[in-house]
Amino acid sequence: MDRQASAGQGDAATSPATPAGPPWAALSGEADAMRAMHLRALFLEDANRGERLTLEAAGWYLDYSKQRVTPATLQWLVELATERGVRARIDAMFNGEAINVSEHRSALHTALRLPAGASMQIDGREVAPAVQRVRNRMAEWANAVRAGTCLGGTGKPIRNIVNVGIGGSAIGVEMACAALQHYAQPGLNIRFVSNMDGADFQQATHDLDARETLFVLCSKSWHTAETRYNAAAARTWCRESMHDESAVAAHFLAVTGNPGAAIQEGIAPFRVFDIWDWVNGRFSLCSAMGFTLMAAIGPEGFDDMLAGCHQMDMHFHDAPLARNLPVMHALLSVWNNNFLDARTVAILPYDHYLRRFPSYVQQLMMESNGKSVTQDGADVAGHTSPVYWGASGTNGQHSFHQLLHQGSQCVPCDFIGFLTPLAASPRQHDALLANMFAQAEALAFGQPVADGGEAAPAARHRHVAGNRPSNTLLAKRLTPRTLGALVALYEHSAFTQGVIWNIDSFDQWGVELGKTLALRIVQELEAGTTGMQNHDSSTRTLMQKTLDARLG
Repeated sequence: MDRQASAGQGDAATSPATPAGPPWAALSGEADAMRAMHLRALFLEDANRGERLTLEAAGWYLDYSKQRVTPATLQWLVELATERGVRARIDAMFNGEAINVSEHRSALHTALRLPAGASMQIDGREVAPAVQRVRNRMAEWANAVRAGTCLGGTGKPIRNIVNVGIGGSAIGVEMACAALQHYAQPGLNIRFVSNMDGADFQQATHDLDARETLFVLCSKSWHTAETRYNAAAARTWCRESMHDESAVAAHFLAVTGNPGAAIQEGIAPFRVFDIWDWVNGRFSLCSAMGFTLMAAIGPEGFDDMLAGCHQMDMHFHDAPLARNLPVMHALLSVWNNNFLDARTVAILPYDHYLRRFPSYVQQLMMESNGKSVTQDGADVAGHTSPVYWGASGTNGQHSFHQLLHQGSQCVPCDFIGFLTPLAASPRQHDALLANMFAQAEALAFGQPVADGGEAAPAARHRHVAGNRPSNTLLAKRLTPRTLGALVALYEHSAFTQGVIWNIDSFDQWGVELGKTLALRIVQELEAGTTGMQNHDSSTRTLMQKTLDARLG
């Protein structure tokens, strides 16, 4: 290893990364060598590669043999994790330390899925009992909705739940409701409203009976503009539909870290669920933000999801770095992004129920690690989060897989599948899995041009180079437990990548400027032209066009 570190040292100054130590320099040298090596050669060199480069945890099997790595690469990646203090940072997170440095907060989402009776503290203060109390209250309400004993203001049972929130207050819950639809209670309609565009609210409610509809208002701060606009629309809709102001209050619940503000706006205290400042929005699925999911699949199903999360949490906490599934997942992403210059990642679940999972991972990764400043306030010297995107298979095969196979850029892929189906026949499910396995195989090994065909344009068009890296994640069946473990896997992968880059994965200051400007602009639009001189010529022109359109 000393020889490799020395050989790679000359590349350290230009590596797109945080300041380099020996592992980073060695990995730069590994990357230079890897550019001349094909996955076909790596598999020829190691007949057992497909069995050897695998990990299992919490019901999930990870095959990373199609990543462009050698044993030396993997060794240096683990050395990098050690050098960057991944183990200490994991301990700090689980111990409730204020690892969210810019907001001086803990990031203790793991406390949300502790089993009953477990203990976790922040600054010597026990948090588990409060979590359990909120979970018990959620279960009481969810059971009442499911049993038909939760009544609206006119005495009709609640049959529709509309989750009103955005970002971390919506994306994870919407993903999980879609993923676990197979387990949802029949006859209970679940809808989501997030966009400030009023069409979103209209589309979600146009066929619902207000007398049978419960709105769950989700905003940690209770100041989120989109949620406030949609909450106001919901109150107006209820009032106009029922013609009874006194009945409206019975159709609202709130989830917030600012309960006083919610109560001041007319939400009864017993209708408010707490969320704490140590729960970051995009890590909040297991909190009261998940009430809509609990109502859909029941408290037992929700508890099963929490158990899956906790099982992956414990693996992440306890497993050695080299055998740690979330850590290895993160290190392979760092390898592709920072050393092999792959700037995007495709999330490809071969399961229709997981169709919203790419959007969930997109927010989790890009809002967590879309940063360019280290925890110390210095500039990051290179690339942090890649761009995450994707779609469910096999739809993606007929949309963007052409770029994956023959495009000019390399896009690492995460294939996600289940061995037994929830809905399809075994024969149809075999065909689905066959497509997933085939895509990973084609990306890795390609289709070389036939001998003598290098000069033939027709042959060149058919050439598939291969050497495109991928992971394959398999579980036996999609259940609340396996979904929970999958969510925790990606959460911990995001955190580990942030540790490698020395950034704060738990703040999101970048979104605040746009919110502030939007508030000012909407006030100026409502006032006519007042204040428009404070903007650039482009923004002023766009605002003027908006005002002109009102005048016809």
